Amino acid sequence: MDSDSDSTLPAGTRLPRRVAVVGAGRMGTALAGALAAAGLHADGPLGRGRPPAHDVDVVLLCVPDAQIAVAAASLPDGRRGRLVGHCSAATTLAALAGHEAFSLHPLMTVTERGASFAGATAAVAGATPRALSCAEELARALGMRPVRVADEDRAAYHAAASVASNFLVTLEGLAERLAASAGLQREPLVALVRATVDNWAAAGATAALTGPIARGDMATVQRQREAVAERAPADLALFDTLAEATRRLAAERMAAA
Repeated sequence: MDSDSDSTLPAGTRLPRRVAVVGAGRMGTALAGALAAAGLHADGPLGRGRPPAHDVDVVLLCVPDAQIAVAAASLPDGRRGRLVGHCSAATTLAALAGHEAFSLHPLMTVTERGASFAGATAAVAGATPRALSCAEELARALGMRPVRVADEDRAAYHAAASVASNFLVTLEGLAERLAASAGLQREPLVALVRATVDNWAAAGATAALTGPIARGDMATVQRQREAVAERAPADLALFDTLAEATRRLAAERMAAA
């Protein structure tokens, strides 16, 4: 679609007057509330069977990745210049074919308790300069910092997010199980995890690495492996994979020293 088409955005600003949020899940509910709190006219979150109003400026799809293309194709004809966006991390703009498209993915977790978007990063992209500008301004209106991520980089970006968040929780689950086998609850590990994350945030992975592998104490690592094999045998392959990856990281640290 031609970016020079008649804009429905108010003159002198790149923020839309009216946004329809489609998808009543956690993200759609949180975004609709945050947009309204930021002073925008936000319709929704709209569930299935409730098409957005004809005169909305922006339709923001907060539906599962596999449903984005179907939801976009089913949108009724809107006013000329309407923008359509999605909130997926990994999905490219191709899923919004036929629309002047953008994407806006908050790099954060949204739980059943909701979320505050202020301070988070938002990965944005746009099929036209106008669409990209709108995505960036929506992110700023919610207190987020927009960062442009190209379509060809979306899968790697999402993998990084999954490792940093989802996989971290999986690892802490293993830590909980091993701690429980030694009579400890989760709480004593929390301060350690927070300090580790703070060190990584400040200095990066190689500088933040500590522990027996970083010290070259393979005898201790072997005793750890034996304990995992005894008390959490289903996780032994995971332990071995992590130990090998940590050895590579320790080698990088030594090479950089």
